[in-house]
Amino acid sequence: MITNIKPKEATSIINSLIGGVVPKIGVQHITVGRSDEINAVVAALEDVKNGHSMVKFWIGDFGSGKSFILHLLNTVALKQKFVVANADFTPDNRLYSSDGKGTALYSAIIDNIAIQTKPEGGALPTLMEKWMEQVIMKTAEENNIPLTAIRDAQCMQLIQSNIMKTINAITDVGGFDFGTVVMKYYEGFIKDDEGLRRNALKWLKGEYTTKTEARQDLGVREIINDLNYYDMLKNFCKLFVSMGYSGFVINLDEAINLYKISTAVMREKNYEKILSIYNDCFQGKVENLYINFAGTREFLENERRGLFSYQALKTRLETNKYETAGVRDFAQPVIRLLPITNEEIFVLLKKLKEIFDLNYKTEINFDDDDMAMFMEEIFNKPGADEFLTPREVIRDFLNILNILRQNPGFDKGKLLGEIQIADERPDDQLLEGIEEL
Repeated sequence: MITNIKPKEATSIINSLIGGVVPKIGVQHITVGRSDEINAVVAALEDVKNGHSMVKFWIGDFGSGKSFILHLLNTVALKQKFVVANADFTPDNRLYSSDGKGTALYSAIIDNIAIQTKPEGGALPTLMEKWMEQVIMKTAEENNIPLTAIRDAQCMQLIQSNIMKTINAITDVGGFDFGTVVMKYYEGFIKDDEGLRRNALKWLKGEYTTKTEARQDLGVREIINDLNYYDMLKNFCKLFVSMGYSGFVINLDEAINLYKISTAVMREKNYEKILSIYNDCFQGKVENLYINFAGTREFLENERRGLFSYQALKTRLETNKYETAGVRDFAQPVIRLLPITNEEIFVLLKKLKEIFDLNYKTEINFDDDDMAMFMEEIFNKPGADEFLTPREVIRDFLNILNILRQNPGFDKGKLLGEIQIADERPDDQLLEGIEEL
């Protein structure tokens, strides 16, 4: 029986899975068959907490659970006091570009920053205000200023001086402008100037498109752009650690969209950026940063368009030659996700039935024998071996429960007999025919 599940989590789980996406919260309640992967995540987070940095590539077929693993990683990381953020690669979000697509990825990451008290994202303002409170308290203590007086206007310069001192200590690139913007945020925070605070957040999120506008609003010389956004992420990582957090976890999903970049030169530039991040993390040039990429086998292994087309990455990401399906190495940079078994899917369906009933405050007449019959029907359909994914099994199962919930007494056998299998995978193979530009 599932315990300690909150109504909000139950609703998120059911609504998201029916929509074919991974829920943002509550994934720990529906985890089955991934104990080795979870142990690997816990060990990696412990290393990052101790000052190391790393990059992991989670590789699996469409619907194999890559996004689920990233969300589960979030849940574990938040409990260990990491700041986490998620973003998807899209045609308009990528690591390298000269037309704003890199900055767009950065903005998506910053928008989705989460902490344990705000697990659904949007936590940057909370973090900034928490850090400023820490600076204010420290300034009061160091200067023997009563807490009742530290927020007075005459103390503002002293606090701003401490803010810049802290920023200078933790930033390598772009520290002056970063510090200036943070001081403007503090000024808006103290004076209750929502416009100034909003402009500072706009800069920190990479939403200014011209230096002129940023200079007029905030008095800074630079803006966050395609060339410097990664340095800014590293600055944020150091800031979070200085506040007492364990580190910064960034999850980047849908990496197949890098594989889909049609221009060979641009695709290679993005892979070069991955190599740069990889080397930074494993050579100790950055601390407390954990970056995860999730993608398909084509994204990794394709010799013409995938990561293996870039020789420096191929040599780093080739699988441990001693690994087998039964003997896994979860310490290597690439972790291949194997399909969960039918027995594990059965356990998952039982959990989902319980959460479904809890969410709708009902008890659908669908027992273990019905679940076994559902699985027998769906796994024996033509095309199941080739096209069926856990995502489709879950969605069909929840759709049947929804029909029975809204139509009590409807013939379960009829519903099970109408199950069909369709190929819902993206047709990435067509990309092999795209002419290189």
